[in-house]
Amino acid sequence: MVSVNHKPVQERLAQAGCELLCQPETLAALREHALPKGDVLAVARVAGIQAAKATASLIPLCHPLPLDQVLVDFVLGEGLIQIICTVRTGAKTGVEMEALTGASFAALTLYDMMKSADKTMVISNLKVLKKEKR
Repeated sequence: MVSVNHKPVQERLAQAGCELLCQPETLAALREHALPKGDVLAVARVAGIQAAKATASLIPLCHPLPLDQVLVDFVLGEGLIQIICTVRTGAKTGVEMEALTGASFAALTLYDMMKSADKTMVISNLKVLKKEKR
């Protein structure tokens, strides 16, 4: 693990996102709460938050950080679900890994909970959308 001892504690924010490509029928079932595993978006939101909080346990040599806020949002589009994870902390290092982990685990949870309805889904375009420090 690299030393961040020399860095000051700063307010930090990172936002990451990805997309889950799926069939229009799958999105319709999601909107109508007609998927067999229940409230898919609520479960995926919790999974993303939990994953962001567990990032240091999942990624070797990643600094454990006290997270002040983790938000996981979904935008239902045409043939896709956009997943956006926003993480805030006051720390010596950034939270982009936490945001990436939160977005990816939310997407994985959506995939798992909807795979019986759609065998064609693809998770793509995982990236950092924003990174700030003050």
